[in-house]
Amino acid sequence: MAPIPAGGAGLPRHVAIIMDGNGRWAKKRHLPRVAGHRQGVEAVRRVSRAARAMGIEALTLYAFSSENWRRPEDEVSDLMGLLRLFIRTDLDEMVRENVQLRVIGDYRRFSPDLVTLVEDAIARTAANTGPILVIALNYGAQAEIAAAARRLAEKARDGTLDPLTIDTAAIEAELDTSDLPPLDLLIRTSGEIRLSNFLLWQAAYAELLFVDTLWPDFDATTLADAVAAFGNRQRRFGGL
Repeated sequence: MAPIPAGGAGLPRHVAIIMDGNGRWAKKRHLPRVAGHRQGVEAVRRVSRAARAMGIEALTLYAFSSENWRRPEDEVSDLMGLLRLFIRTDLDEMVRENVQLRVIGDYRRFSPDLVTLVEDAIARTAANTGPILVIALNYGAQAEIAAAARRLAEKARDGTLDPLTIDTAAIEAELDTSDLPPLDLLIRTSGEIRLSNFLLWQAAYAELLFVDTLWPDFDATTLADAVAAFGNRQRRFGGL
């Protein structure tokens, strides 16, 4: 595991990852795509544990985008099944390790049994005070920003908000991530160089890191290397 260097940006409080490459991982091994997704779940376990051990306050993982409904029905069903399995097998560990589970996105579009499972998991970890694991489910950043704008417009219409007072802080307060630390580092795996509608507002001053590693191969060492790269960057936020 690469050491975190002294100086520079230090340890990020909030890291987000676009977990990409499950399908390509499976294709390279002549396996069905679901095999790649299964290994992707194993990577989630490894990386979430590593993030806790490193002292990262919040880890946000892009698990299912609002565009993923366009995938074949059987693949979507496989992804939902893996989400169920992950919650059932890992929830006790999250409770034991004082992890807070959060979900961003419109997960209520999922089947009723999965919605219940997700909400029960959130409730069981709600009193925890340790690291935060955020899962983005049926999430799209443009829809998130539009929903925030609608809520502010409704308040202005109802007379509870002066439109002239709307600033960046007012918008941030309406986002799904309003109670999370500011995003410091956003990583995308598999060599793709785009944000794919993920945390667009939150990434305004985040450090971006695009790595060639396919998500199922991402591990504690890869995360440590990413954090070390972050630590070597000078964050000026528009200043000198």
